[in-house]
Amino acid sequence: MEDALNGLKLAVDSALESAKTDMEVEAIEIKYLGRKGELTAMLKNLTNVPAADRPVYGAMANGIKRQMETAISAKRRILSVVKMANLADTERVDVTEPGERPPEGHLHVTTQAINELTTIFEKIGFTRTRYPEVDWDWYAFEALNMPADHPARDEWETFFMDAPGSKKGRMVLTPHTSNGQIHELEKGDLPIRMINIAKCYRRQIDATHIPMFHQIEGLYVDRNVSITHLRGVLDYFAKAFFGPDRVTRLRPFHFRFTEPSFEIDISCGVCGGTGINTERQKCRVCKRGWVELGGAGMVHPNVFKACNVDPKKWSGLAFGWGVERTFMMKSGLQIDDIRTLYKNDLRFLKQF
Repeated sequence: MEDALNGLKLAVDSALESAKTDMEVEAIEIKYLGRKGELTAMLKNLTNVPAADRPVYGAMANGIKRQMETAISAKRRILSVVKMANLADTERVDVTEPGERPPEGHLHVTTQAINELTTIFEKIGFTRTRYPEVDWDWYAFEALNMPADHPARDEWETFFMDAPGSKKGRMVLTPHTSNGQIHELEKGDLPIRMINIAKCYRRQIDATHIPMFHQIEGLYVDRNVSITHLRGVLDYFAKAFFGPDRVTRLRPFHFRFTEPSFEIDISCGVCGGTGINTERQKCRVCKRGWVELGGAGMVHPNVFKACNVDPKKWSGLAFGWGVERTFMMKSGLQIDDIRTLYKNDLRFLKQF
């Protein structure tokens, strides 16, 4: 028994000598001093020793155990000292090494388009204004020369608010940014050269329409403003935003708040103005090679009168179109569904 205990002590010393890590020391402790370790198994054999010798061997076993524990603790202290001594090398930070930049987001494509539109019109003297996106019927329809039975004022076309009315009619989610014209004219600070870019709301959703979208509204009021000025502004915008390879056209149309009125079309950027996509099928966006950009015209005299502006002294032009649809028409984008802009698909958004 004495030789076996001494041999166990020598085995522990030898194992500790070659141990390099705390995990190896812990494994040695478990192997020799654990509940199922070799020392525990050896002490169970004391039952085979004569009763008179058991106290002697028991005391000897406890002494060997204390020596093992002391040796294990000493080894742990040595490894700790070595670890601290090497810490400067193992955890040193090279402050001159370039770091890893955290992920960064960017402005949404619609916001980028709004900023670009603002910059383009600022260069020809237009100032961006901001007007309510929840407004009264007076600003959204009545003052814009739209009668009470106009289809746009139907519950199926416009989002009316469930709120008390006022002398200016019911409250409505603005179906267009033309309400900005009325707010600006009511100030009476003439001449005017402004753009209003804001959210609009309509009961429509398909490849070219969404219930919430952004629209730009332009208003230029001065003395002797003519259609020539209108065409000049539109041509300037088309070249600045779309590039020289795109073609625009004006179609006579009817709007209640302008007279004469026009629809502005631009050649489709998805199919190149052919009406046929790359799969030899009808283009989903334009169907005919042209995409409607928006409306324009000369400010109707009744709009001036509603805002106490004399139409005999002042004249003006107005235009408006959707920001998202305008962005989709840019050359090379090949976006055939406006809803893609708001699907929050990072694979798409990171391209811009």
